[in-house]
Amino acid sequence: MSVDFNHTILPARDSRSSAVFLAEMLSLPEPRKWGPFWMVTTDNGANLDYMDVDRPIAPQHYAFLVDDESFDAILARIEKAGLAYWADPGRSTPGLNRHDGGRGLYFDDLEGHLLEVITRPYGSGGWQP
Repeated sequence: MSVDFNHTILPARDSRSSAVFLAEMLSLPEPRKWGPFWMVTTDNGANLDYMDVDRPIAPQHYAFLVDDESFDAILARIEKAGLAYWADPGRSTPGLNRHDGGRGLYFDDLEGHLLEVITRPYGSGGWQP
């Protein structure tokens, strides 16, 4: 038996706008509506399901592994949108990190969820936090 990650639910005040933002920033297929969710599907088939909530949102963290070409395109979209991005999850160092010989960055989605984009899996090049 194998175990694969299938989906997670992200709370949002405007689930459609949040899903569209994520799909556009990561150049993923257009979100689709399913029940109360606006679903964004990654290239490996995992879904990020945005759901409208009427309560305070506790920000969560989501990381995406991409190739160098995709990273460059995502970074360009972040910069074009005028979004801040950081080298660390504490949002203390602006810019990129170079962990494991790759590149990484963190930025906020419309609800304050912390999105991370990396080009190498952590630990793959010997980096230790």
